[in-house]
Amino acid sequence: MGAINVLSNDTIRAKSSLYTWPYPYQTLDPEKVRILGHDSYWTGKGCAYGAFHAIIQALRDEIGDPYNSIPTEMMIYGAGGGAEWGTLCGAPNGAAAAISLVHDKTTTMELVHELLGWYTITNFPTDISNDYAVNHVFNDQRYDQVLPQNISGSPLCHTSVTEWVKASGFNATSIERKERCARLTGDVAAYAVKILNDKLAGTFTPVYVPPESIGQCMSCHGPTVLNNVNSKMECKQCHGNPHSTGVVEMIGTAGMTYELEQNYPNPFNPSTKIQFKLPAQENVNISIFDVHGREVRTLVTSQTYGPGTYSVEWDGRDNNDKRVASGIYFSRMQAGKFSAVKKMSMLK
Repeated sequence: MGAINVLSNDTIRAKSSLYTWPYPYQTLDPEKVRILGHDSYWTGKGCAYGAFHAIIQALRDEIGDPYNSIPTEMMIYGAGGGAEWGTLCGAPNGAAAAISLVHDKTTTMELVHELLGWYTITNFPTDISNDYAVNHVFNDQRYDQVLPQNISGSPLCHTSVTEWVKASGFNATSIERKERCARLTGDVAAYAVKILNDKLAGTFTPVYVPPESIGQCMSCHGPTVLNNVNSKMECKQCHGNPHSTGVVEMIGTAGMTYELEQNYPNPFNPSTKIQFKLPAQENVNISIFDVHGREVRTLVTSQTYGPGTYSVEWDGRDNNDKRVASGIYFSRMQAGKFSAVKKMSMLK
C-alpha cells in the first residue's frame, strides 16, 4: 500500500487560499489533447481518467498550478460507465469534470449538455483518430488499423459499446473494442477542449439539436402527465437496449375505453406498428408470442402512461435481436385489469 501524504490544517488552508474556483483556463491544442487522451486510456486507468488526465495535463503544461495539485487518478472510478456499471460513458464523464473546474454552474451545464449531445450524434472513432492510428501519430501503437464507425445515439456506456460491437462484428473483450474506446476517449477530450476554447473566444456555437422524440417522451413523463422524470434523453436512450424495448410514441388523445388495435400493416415484413389506447393513467405491458405461447419479444415492460393513443413498433426481431421466422404471432397487451390479444402474420 502506498504512503499517504498527510498535510497539516495550516498547510491545507494556505494552499487553498491561493486559488478560487472556477480555475483559470487558456486556449489548449485539441490535437495534443486527443493524442494524450488516447494514450492515457491505455495506462489501464480507463476512459474517464484518460479524458480528464488529457485536459488537466495540458493545463498543467500551460498554466501549472492549481492543476499540478489535482490528482487525475480521482477519475478512475468512471471506467466502464462507473465501476463497470455501464452508466454514463467515462470519456464524457471525465471531460465534464474538467469543464466544471474552469466554469461556473451555468456555463458548465451549457457546455456539458453540448458535449453529451454531440456524443450521441458522432461517428466513433472519428476519422481523425482512425487516421492518427494508421499513420502512427498516437504514441501507443498497439493497434494501427482503421476501425469501423457507428453512431450509438446514447451517452450510456453499455449502449455505446453494445451498438458498436453489433455494427463492427468485434467482440466486446477484443483489442479492437478497447482501441475503439481509446480513440473515443481522445475524441471526446479533444471536443471538450474545442468548446472550451470557443467559449473563451466568444465563438461557441452548439452543434447538437435535441430530437423531437425527446419532447414526445417528456409529454408523458414530464410535468404535464406523470411528472416522474426530468431528462434530456429519449425513451430508447433512457431505457437501455433499444432492441429489447420498443419506443412508444404518443400519437393522439385519450380513448373512451382501453383498446389494443390490429397491427398495421398486417401481414407485414419486416416491421409493423401496434397501437393502443388508454382512457386513464395505467401500467402497460406489451409482448409478442408465437403460436406455441412462447414470448419472443418484450416491447413494453411495466411502463406507466397517461391517457392517450400510443404506437409501438415491432421490427420482427426477438429479445436476442435475431430475426424471427415467418408465420403467425400474437401481440398481447395488459393495462391494469384490461387484457387483449391480436393475431399477426409475418411474411417471408
